Formats: sequence, C-alpha cells, structure tokens
Amino acid sequence: MSAELTAADKQAILEAIATIENKLPFLTALSKDERVSMLKLGDKSRSFVLKTMELVSQNDRFLPRSFEVEEMRKDVALFSELYGLSVALTQLLEKIEDTMMIAGSEAYAAALVAYKYAKDAGEDEGLTAVVDDIGKRFVRRYAKTEKAEGSL
Repeated sequence: MSAELTAADKQAILEAIATIENKLPFLTALSKDERVSMLKLGDKSRSFVLKTMELVSQNDRFLPRSFEVEEMRKDVALFSELYGLSVALTQLLEKIEDTMMIAGSEAYAAALVAYKYAKDAGEDEGLTAVVDDIGKRFVRRYAKTEKAEGSL
C-alpha cells in the first residue's frame, strides 16, 4: 500500500467527526453495568418493536393513559435513524481498521528487513548499540516459560 494521509486531511476528518458529534448532542456513553442491565434491541426484536409500534399507532385504546405513544414513536424513529448511521460508520471503521492492518503489516515487514540489514552491518557501521536497543523486541523471557512448563 502506498498512501499518505496529510496533516490537513487528518485535521479536516477530525473536524468532520466533531461536526457529527455536535449534530448528535444527545449521544450518551453507558457504563458496563448499564449496558449489561438494559434490554437490547437486536434484529429479532426490531421486528417486534416495529409491529408493536404499528399496533399502538392504529389502536391505542387498550393502553393506559400514562403510556406515552409519542415517546415510543420518537424512540423507534431515533433508533431507526441511528441504526442507519451506525451501519455506515461501522463500514467506514472496518475499512480504517483493515487499512491500518495493511499499513502496519507492511511497516513491520519493512522494519524486519531493515533490522536484518542493520544487524548484518553491525559494528562495521557503528550500529551495534542501536541494533541492540531495537532488538529488545525479540528478547524472549525464558524464566516465565520455564516456570510455566515446570508447573505442569
């Protein structure tokens, strides 16, 4: 992959993200406990909710007066609109993550090749200290492995 992201483009993208966030001032972050305790509206439940919304829209006589049909309608509409945004953003995020994986893989492969050349050149080029420092990435921790094997 041979691509670049300019500082100006990155800034424009970050500003576009900020604009999106500003257009959605009601977005909320949930705690882990809140996520666990909430009802989840997935694909199977979405049909149930839509059919029930249609039912109460056409015939709400059976509902208590305290039931707020309009609030349900707003929640269903908001979920539907946000779902569409979520699909689009999920696809974009997947492309970003895949591109990061490709760029990272290619960068790592190039670094391995460059490291090998530097290691081979070693003392002749005065690179020993730098190569040793970079090479710490490959140091194995045998003590942990031996302890784990000894406990089996």
